[in-house]
Amino acid sequence: MKTLKYILILFIVSSCKTETKKEIIETPVEKPNIVMLVGDDHGYPYFGFNGADYVQTPHMDELATSGTLFTNGYVPQAHCKPSLQTLMTGTLPIDYASSVERLIEEKSVPDSAKANFRFHAMKHFNTLPKILAKSGYKSFQGGKWWEFNYQNGGFDEGMTKGWTEEDKKKDDWFLKFMGGDGTELVRKTMQPVYDFIDKYPEAPKFIWFAPELPHYPLNAPDKYYNIYKDKDMTESAKRYYANCTWFDEGVGELVNYLKSKKQFDNTLFVYVNDNGWEQEPHQEFRHDSLRWHNGGDKGKLSVYDQSFRTPIIFSWKDKISSNSRSKALIHSADIPATILDYLDIEVPKDYFGKSYKALIEDNTKTDRDIIIGKVTQMRSEEDFMGKKIEAYWARTNEWFFQWNLTTKTIGLYDMNTDPQNNTNLAETHPDMIADFKAKIEDWKKERG
Repeated sequence: MKTLKYILILFIVSSCKTETKKEIIETPVEKPNIVMLVGDDHGYPYFGFNGADYVQTPHMDELATSGTLFTNGYVPQAHCKPSLQTLMTGTLPIDYASSVERLIEEKSVPDSAKANFRFHAMKHFNTLPKILAKSGYKSFQGGKWWEFNYQNGGFDEGMTKGWTEEDKKKDDWFLKFMGGDGTELVRKTMQPVYDFIDKYPEAPKFIWFAPELPHYPLNAPDKYYNIYKDKDMTESAKRYYANCTWFDEGVGELVNYLKSKKQFDNTLFVYVNDNGWEQEPHQEFRHDSLRWHNGGDKGKLSVYDQSFRTPIIFSWKDKISSNSRSKALIHSADIPATILDYLDIEVPKDYFGKSYKALIEDNTKTDRDIIIGKVTQMRSEEDFMGKKIEAYWARTNEWFFQWNLTTKTIGLYDMNTDPQNNTNLAETHPDMIADFKAKIEDWKKERG
């Protein structure tokens, strides 16, 4: 799985009697397999490698120590669909949505067809699988996938096949909507991804591995639940952590299969969550339907740090140094750009993300000094699926800022002393509030 990139450098030094030539050829550029591991509702704290010794995640712990772990990773939204779109396109949700609306206008899509167009919109984007295909990659989609079918993302093969109008009338409609058969990955089967690996033994592969875990339903088999059964924690914590371990086991099975096929050493693994979650050992949510499905109030569909924060891991045996941790702020949009940089493929000009390869090679470096995001949906006691809002958030090395225009609330939290955002310092730092607002307004103007 290597390709040779030929570079000819010719030096000519002329005089009346002498001529010197130097020629360099055949610089190898490797094409590793790429495995994108995506946690579904996996809260930032709930990994062994992040100090949660009450959760068993041995395979993820090994992955984190085998490469570079970014401890200050962020996704753009506090729910899954827009976050996953960013991983596919390298763009922010606000830019993705604007591009879709422009396409609707350019193509004069009638009102009656606009909803259906949006379901299929990703096929009009230059997705990561499409870019990789030009370099000989075969690609596979498995797990959570909102884009109707795997073909819309540019994958060669996949588990999500789409749905029909008749499916909308069935009880399992929402399951079909968010991935259909793709959601069976790990929960019911690993065979489709194994078959894909076996089908292309020589070609470099891109694998989208996004099982619906530890996402609700919290119904891990006894094999995983029994690990926590007698622990001093609430029942909802036991159920959630069991699902975390279930996800972890799926990662371990994939790693072991690649090793059995002698393909592990030449595989670049990347891990990221789709959004945050809150489930501390003492919190009980089983009798609270909204939180049983969404976690605590500082996780999914909220506007707190933990709702956007994620570990981001890059691991490639003998190519990325092990036991490396970086506190640099990194956006999930930077993941596809970094992957392309490792392959010596030009990053598209419309990418918001930028390559972090240099920071992986030197974890003392930094890049972003602020990450800003827009929130369009927030959990609600009145609407189980959430309510529409306009809010913004920003994270610097020292602070987390939230600005909810819909509820007319502002929050400022010291991340050094208050990472769980318990103490709002907004009233005591008016100058800082003004500065954050100005930066967000500038960011909005840049977005057009």
